[in-house]
Amino acid sequence: MKTIGVLGLGLIGGVWARHYHAAGVLAGAWNRSPQPDFPSWRATPEAVAAVADVVQIVVADPPAVRGILEKILPMLGAGKIVMQSSTIDPASSEEFRAMVLARGARYLEAPFTGSKLAAEARKNVFYLGGDAALITELEPLLALVSEARLAIGDHRQAAALKLAMNLNIAALMQGLCETLAMARGAGIGDDVTFGALARNIGYSGLVKLKEPKLRAGDFATQFSVKHMLKDMRLASGINGCADFPVLDAVRGQLAAAARAGWADEDIAALMKLL
Repeated sequence: MKTIGVLGLGLIGGVWARHYHAAGVLAGAWNRSPQPDFPSWRATPEAVAAVADVVQIVVADPPAVRGILEKILPMLGAGKIVMQSSTIDPASSEEFRAMVLARGARYLEAPFTGSKLAAEARKNVFYLGGDAALITELEPLLALVSEARLAIGDHRQAAALKLAMNLNIAALMQGLCETLAMARGAGIGDDVTFGALARNIGYSGLVKLKEPKLRAGDFATQFSVKHMLKDMRLASGINGCADFPVLDAVRGQLAAAARAGWADEDIAALMKLL
């Protein structure tokens, strides 16, 4: 089993790092906001990259990934692997892969789906883009933190699919909020609405996940407004997607929620705009 270092200990990265630690393969962990009591804590990303066979990056956006790569590049070389698990766009994936390969290391695009609850239960699903042999090589590590690993194609395709999946989630979330607002406006109770949804073709895992939050007005973060807004902006930048009507509409709603002060709340906060 290879050793792994995790750069980014947020909602998901921190959970994964603890799973790796429990399995005895965590060589190092680092976060921009220091967490010196975290297992295998290292003071810098360079220190993590120096001791780990695999470096997994789990941060917010392409500029954050770029900043980390610029720091750790001197530590990379033959035998090192960078596994990029942040949600980024295909053009950034191309850029980052080239940076890593130029140092003689290998690169795997490995975005994922699933919330913090899924991470805690090892139920995340990875969308893997890269060499098939490298995917096979990293299977034992990824199996420690996920229930499925899907080979998507190349690195750019994996990045694009992740954004496409998040567009679907954002659209479903907006639709669910409007459905609930319409029903409540007609005087229909939530028990009746969600009971009907449960027997409707439109019922989904998102409805199941967000029903308790919408009923209770609980907007504690599972997937934040600011991160979904970032993803929709990246999706809009993909060639041919700039004028997608649903993408444009949901991006506008997310931006409105952020302006209202709910950027750090769960995407269920879209309900508050209605």
